[in-house]
Amino acid sequence: MPAPPDYTGTVPDPQSPSSHTAHISPFIELDRADWAALAPSMPAPLRETEIVQLRGLGEPLDPREVAEVYLPLSRLLNLYVGGTKSLHNVTSEFLRERVESTPFVIGVAGSVAVGKSTIARLLRELLARWEHTPRVELITTDGFLFPNAELERRGLMARKGFPESYDRRALLRFVSEVKAGAAEVRAPFYSHLAYDIVKDAQITVRRPDVLIVEGLNVLQPPGPGHRLAVSDLFDFTIYVDARTSDIARWYEERFLKLQRGAFANPRSYFHRFASLTEAEARARSREIWHSINEPNLLQNIRPTRSRASLVLRKGSDHTVSSVLLRKL
Repeated sequence: MPAPPDYTGTVPDPQSPSSHTAHISPFIELDRADWAALAPSMPAPLRETEIVQLRGLGEPLDPREVAEVYLPLSRLLNLYVGGTKSLHNVTSEFLRERVESTPFVIGVAGSVAVGKSTIARLLRELLARWEHTPRVELITTDGFLFPNAELERRGLMARKGFPESYDRRALLRFVSEVKAGAAEVRAPFYSHLAYDIVKDAQITVRRPDVLIVEGLNVLQPPGPGHRLAVSDLFDFTIYVDARTSDIARWYEERFLKLQRGAFANPRSYFHRFASLTEAEARARSREIWHSINEPNLLQNIRPTRSRASLVLRKGSDHTVSSVLLRKL
């Protein structure tokens, strides 16, 4: 079993020798078997065909993984939502005011290719099947990237995905309005085919019970000169963790699958990669990983891991091996 995080709240990389030394920790760590034992006696909420549709490229998500890892996680989140609503009710009684409750907001963070998007989609489906959380919305921070033309103007195209490539004020404003209980809040729409924001296209969120916000850097603290970060508005946060070497391998395999699939579309921003040989495609994916995605992971994303409420640690086969939950 991997060692728990140290007393500072950091979660050590399993590759580090120091990670095998026990530390005082603000987290409770459960291995896969102990976590799976917490799953409620509930019929499988998703059919296998639904799981296949939710699965990301190269991710071996199956009914067993859903039942043993994500079903208990969805139940825990459901309990947190219920607890927050109860706290809201007693606070309203104490203040002698009737105040409408606002959406419970969950942040999901992690590296490119670690599987956070699949987890966010899966949690949306599972949470919607529990009492108290029938209306669950999902938004990704891709929609808050600056348009490519603006990134080019700022010299940031090679740093797309880094914190400075996002319109953080717009993201903060969006989540603030959702959290304040606005009837409708709109977010920009991002096309992975065009690799850009789609002009005049929007996603509308209408007062859900739960809003899931998924993105690389959603756990970032406030930047210099800023008093508030989007992470300050989250009620619960999840960090999806894995060895750097495993994520690099998953990224490369995903790149190859995209090269044979989506990149073949002439409208794809990456269509120029479709004609590469396998060796050339592997070399190109490694170049992108080492020049963009790995530095972003090491400099910006992984340092926020200790800020999470819960860490899902994945093994080399892409399945969750242990869960760390912050103590209350």
